[in-house]
Amino acid sequence: MGKKVKWSWTSALIGAGSAAAAAAVFLARPKDPTFDLISINLTSFKLNLPVVDAELLLTVHITNPNVAPVHYSSTTMSILYDGSHLGSAEIVAGSQPARSCQLLRLPARLDGLELAHHSRRLLADVARREMALDAAVDVAGVARVLCWDHRFRVHVDSHVTVDPVFLDVIEQENKSQLEVLLA
Repeated sequence: MGKKVKWSWTSALIGAGSAAAAAAVFLARPKDPTFDLISINLTSFKLNLPVVDAELLLTVHITNPNVAPVHYSSTTMSILYDGSHLGSAEIVAGSQPARSCQLLRLPARLDGLELAHHSRRLLADVARREMALDAAVDVAGVARVLCWDHRFRVHVDSHVTVDPVFLDVIEQENKSQLEVLLA
């Protein structure tokens, strides 16, 4: 009962170092980036009878919550309407600092012929002033942690409801999944 325990500074330092290393690993674990569509602007409207092609500028707010800056390659985002490929938006290669956010302006082109195939539903959406669009994109890149490059891939699925008359974003749901590639 009266047994005396001998204090060891070595054991205390090893314990504190282990706790600090575990906390660093926990805080530095990769986190999914966030994507929000801020605005849609019509930049070009081409009448190619019997269809109309449209070019848009999408403004997307991207947040990198990770402790490492990222560099990503060029890719194309697919825009879907009623399950069909309606158009695409180009994402140019770039980078983003650690724990930061930025706005990307993405030029997009919509296929008028594909819209014509869905004209009945499109007219109903315009009358309702609510149009549901889906988008999907895979972004690949590299995150530099200390002196090592870690390749990653982010898959983003978006469901956006817009007002087809004024091109206002009504609501959106974005799901992103980050995959760190070890090989």
